[in-house]
Amino acid sequence: MNPRKILVTAALPYANGPIHLGHLVEYIQTDIWARFQRLRGHEVLFVCADDTHGTAIMLRAQKEGRSEEEVIAESSEAHQRDFAGFGVSFDNYGSTHSDENRRLCGEIWQKIRDAGLVKEKQVEQLFDTEKETFLADRFVTGTCPKCGTPDQPGDNCSKCGETYSPVELIDPLSTISGTKPEVRIANHLFIELEQLHGFLNEWTQDSDSLQSEVANYLKGQFLGDELRDWDISRPAQYFGFEIPDSPGDYWYVWFDAPIGYMASTQQWCDANGSQIDDWWKNPECEIHHFIGKDIIYFHTLFWPGMLKTAGYSLPTKVRIHGFLTVDGEKMSKSKGTFIKAETYLKHLDPSALRYFYASKLGPNLDDIDLSLDEFQAKVDTDLVNKVVNLASRCAKFLQPTGLSTEWPDDGGLFEQAANSADEIAQAYEDCDYNKAMRLILAAADRANPFIENAAPWVLKKDESKAQELQDVCTIAINLFRQLAIFLAPVLPDLAEKTGDLLGDPITSWDQAQTPLLGTPINKFKHMMKRIDPKDIAKMTDETKAEHEAEHEAEAASGALSELAAKYNDSPQHLIDKPLSEECTFEDFIKVDLRVARVLQASHVEGADKLLQLTLGLGGDEQRNVFAGIKSAYDPADLEGRLVVMVANLKPRKMRFGMSEGMVCAAGGPEATEIYLLDPDDGAQPGQRVT
Repeated sequence: MNPRKILVTAALPYANGPIHLGHLVEYIQTDIWARFQRLRGHEVLFVCADDTHGTAIMLRAQKEGRSEEEVIAESSEAHQRDFAGFGVSFDNYGSTHSDENRRLCGEIWQKIRDAGLVKEKQVEQLFDTEKETFLADRFVTGTCPKCGTPDQPGDNCSKCGETYSPVELIDPLSTISGTKPEVRIANHLFIELEQLHGFLNEWTQDSDSLQSEVANYLKGQFLGDELRDWDISRPAQYFGFEIPDSPGDYWYVWFDAPIGYMASTQQWCDANGSQIDDWWKNPECEIHHFIGKDIIYFHTLFWPGMLKTAGYSLPTKVRIHGFLTVDGEKMSKSKGTFIKAETYLKHLDPSALRYFYASKLGPNLDDIDLSLDEFQAKVDTDLVNKVVNLASRCAKFLQPTGLSTEWPDDGGLFEQAANSADEIAQAYEDCDYNKAMRLILAAADRANPFIENAAPWVLKKDESKAQELQDVCTIAINLFRQLAIFLAPVLPDLAEKTGDLLGDPITSWDQAQTPLLGTPINKFKHMMKRIDPKDIAKMTDETKAEHEAEHEAEAASGALSELAAKYNDSPQHLIDKPLSEECTFEDFIKVDLRVARVLQASHVEGADKLLQLTLGLGGDEQRNVFAGIKSAYDPADLEGRLVVMVANLKPRKMRFGMSEGMVCAAGGPEATEIYLLDPDDGAQPGQRVT
């Protein structure tokens, strides 16, 4: 097998927040792949950097009374510490706010200019009059102009996938101040992507660079129509690089962020006597990007277009993964499942999380779920009981004799595992880590019965069976060593400890083909322990405490009033969903809110979220209402209680029947956070709520 030259990148984490377990899905996935390629003998350069530019960093620095440079330096230190804690083996970790990135941005920009792809035009842009700044996409929410889904971000709809500009949103709001922004005219620079349509269609549809579902998504959502011009500049105030030939304008963060891959490469080259063209203009060098599915079009349309125009190599593969849920739900601070990397490392072994993620990750875009109960069971069963126990139960019997000098009869176990190496390697290559783990554990499942049947702890009692004891333990230790080699990309710490035990470092995939014989072994030291449920509880409890501390800090800084702090009333719900535009009293009194009694409640066949309610307003006056409260309420618990309803809402025909009103409820981000409003004792059906 000829050595390959491989450049590996992971998406750049934003410098405005800590690394959490959701982030680590990508960085662990990427690190496993990079480590595997190194183990196979290939030349690998694994680079990353902090994404540092944009309005968010600027606003945070202003709020904290610091410079942007101080904020991003602190963030970089924290990010690198967390990544190191999880064994993520970057060769270089840089920053998009670097001299190397500024120079490369200028070079690539000039080539895009020379290619005639840049045009200038006036655009309508949302401006926050309270904060006196133009609003980037991420600081605007509103209703999707295509499908009508509310509370969507300023650039694309999470429900229908439509992309748009913030000014196209219906009823936009600034997430910075909670005010309604006004539209202002500003000059912007654009890259005409439509000129690259033919190239992008060919690269996305006819190459092997993308997963098939990604290629189909791009074809259906973007390439089937004329490509929109890409707005590449932002006016002041903005933290970033000023565009040299357009004073007062700054490159949009998504222009300089991917160039940060190249800048990080340049930093490594400068420190190691290499040339950047050996990595970014070398047809023999593979470029593999690992990203999440939320940034597909930046890496599969904009970025390849930039590279092609500037004369650099195109990505060999863009490897896209899904998101993380915890216990089947979106990560939640209040429930203690929005866990920071730093918090995890205080309580649990990072190797455990690396293995659990590997056991879940496949080659597609499927989300993965971190069930904390399953996490504990899988790590204990697979790693401790099946893998590490092979060594811990037998190593002590090989002192001081060491390993047998000739390979004993093992019934073909070592050869069978060795023969599976190519299939395991292909699974790693394809990012099908779930399959790789299953194949490796199958070898462990074959090895453990052999040890159980041989019972070295019994052989030890009979001096006449000393050679048999040595042979059995030699087999056990070599089968364990094979597993440690196969798991080395996932569990580098276990691989290192295995090398220390046997005095033979794990450095090559091919070491799994030949047993280690005739050598002494060192005293066995602890390799991995079972997960204590108490440690998981401590981790989630600390996360909840961090969440509460954030509230206290908000109160101390004035974000919570003294009275609100007394009740721990967080501003988060207003931040997530700012107040709507003011209405007049005349507008309000058009809505007829009435006390109603739930006379009947039942499930709706075929509906995931709805309950059917018969609401009584007194006497014979009734309303049939379909309410999306199924995740929070059982029908039997509703009958007889009082609720508040919108009684004069125009009836709406639904698939399940006619809905003649709406019940009033408060809610949070989780599906079960629904709270029906009910009147105080003494209220009667039919009374108006004023």
